[in-house]
Amino acid sequence: MTFLLACAPTDVPTDEALGVTLGDVDVAIARHTTEQGDEFYALQDLCSHASVSLSEGEVEDCTVECWLHGSRFDLRTGKPTGLPATEPVATFAVEVRDDGVYVDTATTLNGVLPQ
Repeated sequence: MTFLLACAPTDVPTDEALGVTLGDVDVAIARHTTEQGDEFYALQDLCSHASVSLSEGEVEDCTVECWLHGSRFDLRTGKPTGLPATEPVATFAVEVRDDGVYVDTATTLNGVLPQ
C-alpha cells in the first residue's frame, strides 16, 4: 500500500468533506464522529451520476450528499443510498497518523475503479 499525506485531521470539517488531489485522483475526505471518536473516510470526489464534486456536499449519518441532484453515498462502501445515482464511487484506505490523514489511492476498498 502506498499512503500519501492528504491533510491534517483538523482540516476536515464535521459536516462537509474536504477535497484534495492525490496524484491524479481527486479525493473527498470525510469525518464521521461517533462516541468512540472520529473516523475518517476517503472516496473519489466525483458523483457517479454526474460529474459533480462530492466534497461540496454535506456529510451526515456516515453519508455524503451530491449537492446538485441530492444522491447520498455511504462513506464506508461508496454505494449510493438514494436516487438518482445507482452506481457506487471508489473508496480508499485511510490511516490516521500523528502527523495527518493518509490515503492510499493505488487500490480501492470496494473494487470500483476511479473515473
